[in-house]
Amino acid sequence: MTGPAAPTEPATAGAEDPPPPGGPGVPKLPVPARAARFLVLLAVFVCAACGLVYELALVALGSYLLGDTILQASVVLSVMVFAMGIGSLASKRLTGRPAFWFAVVEGLLSLVGGLSILGLYASFAWLSLYQPTLVLAAFLIGALIGAEIPLLMTLIQRIRRQEAASAVADLFAADYVGGLVGGLAFPLVLLPVFGLVEGTLLVGAVNAVVGVAVVLWLFRGVLSRRGRVALAAGLAVVLTALTAAFLLADRFEVDARQAMYRDPVVYAERSDYQEIVITQTLDGTDTRLFLNGDLQFCSLDEYRYHESLVHPAMNGPRTDVLVLGGGDGLALREILRYPDVEHVTLVDLDPAVVELARTDPEITRLNGGSFDDERVDVVSADAFSWLRDNGRRFDVIVADMPDPDDVGTAKLYSVEFYTLARRALAEDGRLVVQAGSPYFAPDAFWSIGAGLREAGLAGTPYNVDVPSFGNWGYFLAVPGTRPPPVELPDGHPELRFLDDATLEAALVFPRDRRPTDAAASTLLDPRVITYQREGWQGY
Repeated sequence: MTGPAAPTEPATAGAEDPPPPGGPGVPKLPVPARAARFLVLLAVFVCAACGLVYELALVALGSYLLGDTILQASVVLSVMVFAMGIGSLASKRLTGRPAFWFAVVEGLLSLVGGLSILGLYASFAWLSLYQPTLVLAAFLIGALIGAEIPLLMTLIQRIRRQEAASAVADLFAADYVGGLVGGLAFPLVLLPVFGLVEGTLLVGAVNAVVGVAVVLWLFRGVLSRRGRVALAAGLAVVLTALTAAFLLADRFEVDARQAMYRDPVVYAERSDYQEIVITQTLDGTDTRLFLNGDLQFCSLDEYRYHESLVHPAMNGPRTDVLVLGGGDGLALREILRYPDVEHVTLVDLDPAVVELARTDPEITRLNGGSFDDERVDVVSADAFSWLRDNGRRFDVIVADMPDPDDVGTAKLYSVEFYTLARRALAEDGRLVVQAGSPYFAPDAFWSIGAGLREAGLAGTPYNVDVPSFGNWGYFLAVPGTRPPPVELPDGHPELRFLDDATLEAALVFPRDRRPTDAAASTLLDPRVITYQREGWQGY
């Protein structure tokens, strides 16, 4: 264990007076050694909680902006763990004056960690340098966290020397319990109460106060006057920067968000599940809904997408209909145009999207006030879990789910999900699935067809052009091995896009979009698409 021997003097010699010759104790402690040791371990606990919050915040922002939570978590965790080792090795040269340098490390950590989300958001919105900035932020935070351990171990030993195993056990117990508290506080308190940006800035301020102020008070007897002044000034600078960022965070977020969208943002909300954004052109002719940056519909052509999704599936019995997803109410609008539909159950994970579709004037105009129809029941639940517990059967199931660009949504396109959907179909029922773009993500598209087959469903693929999305595909499926025809039902309502000739053409796939050997997606082997993340946004 590192003792009080003085290595090469650092550049800030005099910031902290060396321990007295012949003994490991720190002189002039304002409290007994036992209490001082407790306060140091308490600082370890708080700083560990803050460190884990920084880590989780980086992962959360990556999942919001880029999807693929597993990749984001892997990058952050691996880089941080590597950097912790580098930081731990580097800090060995600082153990001659552990109190001063621990305060410096905590001040830097609180500044870098607290401002990391703002910096990453800015790099994504204005610079398109998100991944390099993420790696840099994770490395800096990890290196600073790693530097804490040797310094803290030296401090504890100077307060009261003990066996190395006992000191390590106490230090890491406080560290791990702090990690537990920080890990639970992040999703349960910080995100819902303060939000990602403000919550991280607040944690940075707590980190600075605990890490620096404890040293200034508890170890003031071993700090030189110059060291005390430097730490106090540094703490003031850090808190001023974090406070200013906190006060300007809302304005910054508005500006950064606007930089990511072509048209003015007229509505933005971060729900418990995702970021919801509505944009609208200045002349009001083009309204778009985005969820976590992914385009959900464009008012200029959404009817092409929703007519193609819904009406071929309505060719047959349609008394009882289930909609999975579709919280904007646009697919619901098309279903309710059939007077013989008696009941529709809509299952959507995010009640905030449904509430927006009920109340926003422009979306309500587009969906025709479909949520006010007495035939509609809305369930706020995860579609996969709801299907597992469902005991009803439906004539039509419309799967209008978000694209499988993350493992969390990929399960909604898995063999297991389609097996649950088949169980919920009536004997002569039909399932229709929006299947993404057979042009921009052909393997993902044909993987959905493979998944339907493995689930005991026969699917017929078809594709149409939706200018805001590009070429877009669907599967109409029924139980068994005989694929269903893709036709409009007799007596269908008047449509703006679909007719028999359009549907006949929709069954034709050019040579570069024809079936591939893509494997089915499963819960343990999910297939994730990335085409929208690669720049395709339509017109």
